[in-house]
Amino acid sequence: MQNVTSKENPLGYKSIPSLLRSFAIPSIVAMIVSSLYNIVDQIFIGNGVGYLGNTATNVSYPLTTICLAIALLIGIGTASRYSLYLGAGEREHAQKVVGNGLCLMVLLGIVYLILVEIFMTPLLYAFGATDSSMEYAMCYSRIVTIGMPFLILTNGISQLVRADGSPKYSMVCMLIGAVVNTILDPLFIFVFNTGISGAAWATIIGQALSCIAAVCYIPRFKNIKLKKSDFKISLRESIKTASLGMSNSLNQVAITLVQIVLNNSLKYYGAMTIYGQDIPLSACGIVMKTNAILLAVIIGISQGTQPIVGFNYGAKKYGRVIQAFKLAIAANLVISVVGFVLFQFFPNVIISMFGSGNELYTEFAVKFMRTFLFMVIVNGVQLLSSNFFAAIGKPLKGLLLSMTRQVLFLIPLVLILPLFLGLDGILISAPIADATAFVLTVIVISIELKKIRNMQKEQDRLSENGSQPATKEGYAN
Repeated sequence: MQNVTSKENPLGYKSIPSLLRSFAIPSIVAMIVSSLYNIVDQIFIGNGVGYLGNTATNVSYPLTTICLAIALLIGIGTASRYSLYLGAGEREHAQKVVGNGLCLMVLLGIVYLILVEIFMTPLLYAFGATDSSMEYAMCYSRIVTIGMPFLILTNGISQLVRADGSPKYSMVCMLIGAVVNTILDPLFIFVFNTGISGAAWATIIGQALSCIAAVCYIPRFKNIKLKKSDFKISLRESIKTASLGMSNSLNQVAITLVQIVLNNSLKYYGAMTIYGQDIPLSACGIVMKTNAILLAVIIGISQGTQPIVGFNYGAKKYGRVIQAFKLAIAANLVISVVGFVLFQFFPNVIISMFGSGNELYTEFAVKFMRTFLFMVIVNGVQLLSSNFFAAIGKPLKGLLLSMTRQVLFLIPLVLILPLFLGLDGILISAPIADATAFVLTVIVISIELKKIRNMQKEQDRLSENGSQPATKEGYAN
């Protein structure tokens, strides 16, 4: 076995604030850039096609969230195990984990592409497509689906690149695609008059270039040297990897389920109001994708924290684990306050970026944003806590927290409250779910932090007595 001690890796000895800045900032930029793919499309489509185009991109958005769920399942799971094994000095096992993860990304990307293309029409109707938006949705989705394998591979490799200590490279990979997409979108839509299909092709080209940059990192890993024999799929390794990526992945799946339930509920109850079916669907797309920018920052902080927490937990430096988590929570709260101010006091400015609509459209979009996003201040605590459990090798607890807000609280509220309050019931379901999930998260994470503090105290006691703490087995399994 080849050992990598914490002294050789800056994750084990550099100051936590310095590490979090160096890892989180590139991760934040990369996540924002990733979110901008859909935001940029929505802005140019809204101005070039109209609000029915925005409705179409909203309806097709679950295809992307499912794709990201696959990327996180393998990417986060592989990166978490990689960090834990590096912290424990098990470099050869880390190589096998990475090789297995890369093969899984390729395989699942191809399978997903084939399945979506086969079942495209029923999927779009299930996601809430209306008769008036179906043509746009089908045109856009048929094209962007081609880029899904690129998206899975790019996002998955980016997790590994950060865990390997190269967060800036990960950022550059994502930045390449976003810049290309932003340049090509107006060129295809307004100059070549390709409409919504042009936006889709711009997205694919950007994703392909990002993927090429990400793949180029594979032979350049700092802490391992991948061999040909490492590139094979092992069922045993895949299950272990999936278990650590499950909480993040299912959180994306839950977001997809929420989007589907929201779209269909808005379509149903919107038809009973002056807004009709398409205005609520279009407004929802704008609000959800705007909120995705805030979530991208929080996820970036979470991903920047993951290698720090994972390595130090594997190296049994529990004090540094707690310090990193607390600092991440503090940064998240600052960002969330900024988001709250923007959503509550400047919704008109944000909504106007996505093209103009009639007075009813603007009225509902402003109301949707202010009400649905009222509790964004506390949302990040649940997300960070869920990823924290994955980083320390306790995926079941992370899974519990991932499911609380979306599945256990939000979906039932979206289905029940409109029975009594109509369209307004859908809007107020989110802040109620957010507040309830926050309380549960605080309880669960407080218990875990107390356990880690006790482990640190026991380690300190053994050190004072001149004893070595017992080796902790299985944390990376």
